[in-house]
Amino acid sequence: MGQQIFKKLKKLKPSSLDSLFLNAHNEVFSKIDCLECANCCKTTSPLFLQKDIERLAKHFKIKPGEFIVKYLEMDEDGDFVFNRPAPCPFLGVDNYCSVYEARPNACREYPHTNQRKMNSILDLTKKNAEICPAVVKILDIIEHNIE
Repeated sequence: MGQQIFKKLKKLKPSSLDSLFLNAHNEVFSKIDCLECANCCKTTSPLFLQKDIERLAKHFKIKPGEFIVKYLEMDEDGDFVFNRPAPCPFLGVDNYCSVYEARPNACREYPHTNQRKMNSILDLTKKNAEICPAVVKILDIIEHNIE
């Protein structure tokens, strides 16, 4: 994804940007099946908030501390992430998530293209475009709509 689109996006009014992203997000995700790809689960680790840890520990019927010891480590930014390289340990060979109902918030919101204040996460969006084909499609739609 080229730099030009992000330069244009940074110049837009935040509410207009949010609207463009939401509309493109809804259009793309009405047609795409994430189970065909699951690249996000195969290549990255979500950040785990305390409530994510508690929800997953409850799912596994273990204490939050046990979940942390078994699955997580703290990264250089002080965030909990998986303690092993991708793919996600909960991803099945069929690309289904074995903890889908208890999955972390970062997974629930990925690829974050239907958020408010998109202007504050454009760098993340650029990074996600390298991982998620849906983000590329969303950016293509937006680029077409702002030209």
